[in-house]
Amino acid sequence: MRKKLLSVVLATAMLATMVTGCGSDSSSSTDSSSNTDSTTSDTAKDNASNDGGDSSDAGDSSDGGEITLRVFSNLPDRNNGQGLVEQMIIDEYMEANPNVKIEVEALDEEAYKTKFKAYSMEGMPDVVSIWGQPSFLDEVLDAGVLEALNESDYADYGFLDGSLEGFKKDGKLYGLPRNTDVAVFYYNQKIFDDNGWSVPETYDDLLALAAPIKEAGLTPVAMDGGDGWPMAVYLSDLMFKITGDYHQIALDALQSGDFSDPAFTEATQLLKDAADAGLFQNGYDSQDYGTAMNLFTNGQAAMFYMGSWETSMATNEDIPEEVRTNIRVFTMPTVKDGKASATDIEAWNGGGYAVSANSEVKEEAIKFLNYMYQPEKLSKYGWEKGVGMSAQDQSDYMTGDETELQKQIVDIVSKATKVSGTTVNDLGPAVFKTTIESQIQGVSNGTITIEDFLSGIGESAVAGQ
Repeated sequence: MRKKLLSVVLATAMLATMVTGCGSDSSSSTDSSSNTDSTTSDTAKDNASNDGGDSSDAGDSSDGGEITLRVFSNLPDRNNGQGLVEQMIIDEYMEANPNVKIEVEALDEEAYKTKFKAYSMEGMPDVVSIWGQPSFLDEVLDAGVLEALNESDYADYGFLDGSLEGFKKDGKLYGLPRNTDVAVFYYNQKIFDDNGWSVPETYDDLLALAAPIKEAGLTPVAMDGGDGWPMAVYLSDLMFKITGDYHQIALDALQSGDFSDPAFTEATQLLKDAADAGLFQNGYDSQDYGTAMNLFTNGQAAMFYMGSWETSMATNEDIPEEVRTNIRVFTMPTVKDGKASATDIEAWNGGGYAVSANSEVKEEAIKFLNYMYQPEKLSKYGWEKGVGMSAQDQSDYMTGDETELQKQIVDIVSKATKVSGTTVNDLGPAVFKTTIESQIQGVSNGTITIEDFLSGIGESAVAGQ
């Protein structure tokens, strides 16, 4: 299978709708099997010799003195998924460059962002994870903590059209995107088949599945409600199905602080309807990523709402075989009277990496970043490990032997007629993102009214200007 990974429709739609790229926390790829919050890598052999390749390809720094690079990552699981891919590249770089030691500090999503703020004031590690979204990047760039990159260096790196835009300011490039992310429902096909359940075609069909799944003793949809951002992505997904293009609606609301557009009310109501129907697990509003994921991977939940970066579940041997071999995927079903079709999908460019402006080994940090993003590294390894889709063209690495889950994701993206671009929660200032992600639990469970929720996020949008 050598077809192009992304259709022209996807690439052009990304460019048109994504004034800024996004890295859904999605950005977060925290895996529940990780038992540590941080890790340090020093696995290269002291006497390893350079592999003899072209230094521009191998990142050869063997002529210099001893160098220590500090990498700050939001991928704490170094044995699976994106964390494994990142660690593979780090280990290879150290082997190719014996004088370079790379120390990795890896924290889960929320802890990472908290410590990132501290590092912004105290001094940033040399290479850091970032997200190309206004809610994260605007303040970071205003603080001047990231180094501008030479965009022409990446002309032949295969980045998809528009994928770099969210990492730019005033025409300068400050980071590189890692992913192309799609919001999806993972589901256990065997559970569905054994019970005679069908993949929902409409949102009403999805809500109707809640009762029979619960009667079978299972959670319908495992939801990470405690972190806030997955539910905000869910809300954006519904907004997209309702409007067919929420970008300008959201930008206007952020500018004015007025979120009274009926689309916001309807999307919020549909989110509440899901909670009211028992679609999510008990305690969803306080449970985190790992808890939700474990419900699904342990066979206790029929579905799991998350991003396409978790396609590596299909190859993760820590997950029971009966589960991992039966994981399939579908996108948000259509909404009654909604303007979006079944093939209009919530998708954006995900998180990536940048170099500290104040790094004492800045040249080496940029060399490592460029090494990481060589297509045969991050993009190739990511595809081979089933980590979803990168922001670079991966078509050369498709063999036809991919997992069924990978093939489904590729099919969804290649058939996409329209994509959303940056999710609503990430289009505004940081205070807006914080507010929407901290109040969405309350509006979903009924402790906050829809009117108060929309009013509150509107006030935060104005406050952040």
